[in-house]
Amino acid sequence: DKATDPSVPEEDWECIQRFCAQVNADTDGPSLAPRLLAHKIQSPQEREALHALTVLETCVNNCGERFHREIAKFRFLNELIKVLSPKYYGTWSSEKVKSRVTEVIFSWTVWFPQEVKIRDAYQMLKKQGIVKEDPKVPEDKILPPPSPRPQDSIFDTDEEKSKLLARLLRSSRSEDLQAANRLIKSIIREEQEKSAKVSRRVDTISEVSENVKRISELLESYKRQELSKSDQETLQTLFLRCEKLRPLLFRLASETVDDDEALAEILQANDKLAQALGQYRQVVSS
Repeated sequence: DKATDPSVPEEDWECIQRFCAQVNADTDGPSLAPRLLAHKIQSPQEREALHALTVLETCVNNCGERFHREIAKFRFLNELIKVLSPKYYGTWSSEKVKSRVTEVIFSWTVWFPQEVKIRDAYQMLKKQGIVKEDPKVPEDKILPPPSPRPQDSIFDTDEEKSKLLARLLRSSRSEDLQAANRLIKSIIREEQEKSAKVSRRVDTISEVSENVKRISELLESYKRQELSKSDQETLQTLFLRCEKLRPLLFRLASETVDDDEALAEILQANDKLAQALGQYRQVVSS
């Protein structure tokens, strides 16, 4: 109650730290604390809800794996979703509280990539239109780092950045926390760009495979003179599309020089494409 007292304008950090210490000291602390915090986050008093969200994020920072497992359960995530959903408290929850809850869930999808339920809950909010776009976290609002982060965390792939981030997060200076937040955002942005490249590669290779298969089928019918006018137009459209896919494959190959397996897939797709284009010219031109 003291840590989330709505009559206090600023966070009482001494109370918040004592709350975290109690969570860690009590055997049932990690399972009881999320339930208590969920009740406070759903408070009709904006300041109480915002204080509770700060306590929650501080617990994520300081209360370890057992606490992380509890907040990653649908039972707790549903309590946060109620604050956003118009079916529950979303109609009267303040925009500030809803914005903070969205930021919290979004930040967990980044810090806990192995927790499928968190990702599913966030994607459901987006699918239902409750969250329209990923939140832009303010510069002075630090995303909560878990303790410890999973080994495959995107924040550990670059050793230098990982060390710098750890140093900045340990600092109590606000400018260091802002720098940490900017670094986190840049790492996330880089990861999103990588994911976008992977998606482009997968989609392009898939399209090449489908088009090559369809061209082969239509060419067989063409040889037997069994192709309708409509199918002939389809064949020509596929040929033109495949010609446009070739430079796209070359560009993908130049972006993928550091990934031997992906490069091999692209080159294999390019070979199939070249073979299909060659067959088309040979059959249709003759």
